[in-house]
Amino acid sequence: MTKNVLQYIEENRSLLLDELMEFLAIPSVSTDSSYKEDVKHAARFVEEYLNEIGFSNVTQMDTSGHPLVYGEYVEAGPDKPTVLFYGHYDVQPVDPLDEWDSDPFEAVVKDERLYARGASDDKGQVFMHLAVLKAYMKAEGSLPINVKVCIEGEEEIGSENLYDILQAKKELFQADLVVISDSGMVAKNQPTILYGLKGFTGIEINVKGPDQDLHSGLYGGAVRNPLMALAHILSSMKNEDEVVLVDGFYDGVEDLTEEERALIAAVKGENYEETTGVKETVSEKGYDAKEHTMARPTFEINGLYGGYQGEGSKTIIPATATAKITCRLVPGQDPDHIQQLLKEHVDKVAPSGVEVEVHLEKLSSKAYKVAPDHPYIQLAATCYEKAFEKEAVFVRMGGSIPVVEWLDEIYQIPIILLGFGTPEDRLHSPNESFPLDSFDKGMETITYYWHELGNM
Repeated sequence: MTKNVLQYIEENRSLLLDELMEFLAIPSVSTDSSYKEDVKHAARFVEEYLNEIGFSNVTQMDTSGHPLVYGEYVEAGPDKPTVLFYGHYDVQPVDPLDEWDSDPFEAVVKDERLYARGASDDKGQVFMHLAVLKAYMKAEGSLPINVKVCIEGEEEIGSENLYDILQAKKELFQADLVVISDSGMVAKNQPTILYGLKGFTGIEINVKGPDQDLHSGLYGGAVRNPLMALAHILSSMKNEDEVVLVDGFYDGVEDLTEEERALIAAVKGENYEETTGVKETVSEKGYDAKEHTMARPTFEINGLYGGYQGEGSKTIIPATATAKITCRLVPGQDPDHIQQLLKEHVDKVAPSGVEVEVHLEKLSSKAYKVAPDHPYIQLAATCYEKAFEKEAVFVRMGGSIPVVEWLDEIYQIPIILLGFGTPEDRLHSPNESFPLDSFDKGMETITYYWHELGNM
């Protein structure tokens, strides 16, 4: 069966690439209301493609924001597994536009990479699945498994309406496993099994001092400086060993097992100094950089501002100061509880002479982890290795995908993160791209996976 499907993909590779380019040409920027009609256009593209493949019950589900596209193929029968495939058709804004080497919505191929906004995140990876489904139907007239497709248009703005839809239509989306291709590999052509994601939460700290900026010569020594007060608060929250000092922050965090440390050590992927430009890496005391990034919680200041920002100096005591903080969490940490611990710490250490307010980040998610020896995971590794001709590595990722937590909570089924991106893809940045090698070998991997699932 796979031979005919792979032959169809090879013979129609130019057509499939053209169809992907057509998909990428739609500026489906979900965060900007001026692109609302374009987002609808992208939803129609997915809807029409599913209809062309031969899926049934294909529909756009309206939300208070952007539509979700659903379709299903259930003709494989009740003795075959049912896969829920999730992806998203919306993309990030393209700013700054002048840093793009080509039009972000006119896909171009250069140096064996496809350049366009959404090429890797997530249109390119979504389309590979659509293309494989089409290839099966064209070459064989059927699929070896049952498939339900859930492709939304709000992932880049926090999937604002997805949770309610998944809850309200639980029976419609019910499946034996979930497959998501919205992630990547640790290096180009290095098949990577992602068996865990970090959770996410955050706060914003606002410090208010005088009613207006003050002359530092006239009032320095009499009035608390909000920026200095904020610096005091922040320095009390994490030390130079990258250890978070907030009471209770590590409660419930599991120690890394020797088996997991061995899995992480086996990953020969990204060189952080080369890809980031830093002179050296830093990590939590007792853990190396890969272990900290993949499997230990983090505390980061994402933004810090207040006072004069222009050229030269301005001798003032600023009226306000603000810090934006996020934490990536691991299994055993509840995001709401972590938020409260952060707030309690700030309230405890806030100096006198200023007013300090803590605002809680609305979007939070729990960490997710599946056993790396789960049969569906091991099967994915085998299919990766067959397509890429290289043994797969097993990793946990520092990023967060809120939908993974929701699917785990609502359906309690395995979630297989089958990603094909690379560290060089420049997600969310100018000149986003996707390797054509990943496009080809990714479709091959997916073809094998559907076939092998059907034989389980």
